[in-house]
Amino acid sequence: MSYVPGRHTIENDQDIVVFLIGARINKWWLLPLSLPILATMPRMVRELARDPSSGFLGMQNFGMGGMAQYWRSLEDLHRYANDRERTHKPTWVGYLKKILGNGAAGIWHETYFVRAGSYEVVYTNMPLYGQGTFKPLVPATGERATALGRMNRAELPA
Repeated sequence: MSYVPGRHTIENDQDIVVFLIGARINKWWLLPLSLPILATMPRMVRELARDPSSGFLGMQNFGMGGMAQYWRSLEDLHRYANDRERTHKPTWVGYLKKILGNGAAGIWHETYFVRAGSYEVVYTNMPLYGQGTFKPLVPATGERATALGRMNRAELPA
């Protein structure tokens, strides 16, 4: 079966960092300049996935132009981003030198620090997806049947 039948959620019992990142080609005629740099993202993800001590928990690819990454902490994310021995830092320096000034490609990211208990997820008849790829699924029943219940709230905050 290519999906997990039923409604499931995860325990939201740990702080998490959600890092949204993506790129876009602005000048297609400069693709040969942009492609080698933009093509390093899969290598970065493989590098992180092979190293559990990195703090990288997992990712969900959104197709062309973006992905969500999940991290254990802001410190882990920043340590990786600034480590000159890993793939990201030299790639970023290359981007700044080769692409920033000519606008051939753009890169964006957003970082969210989310406290335990203040997020919820639900997967209904879905393959493993998002946080469900690295956290165990539990039935979305009883108190976990609603979004507010999964966040341990009886009602929305005022």
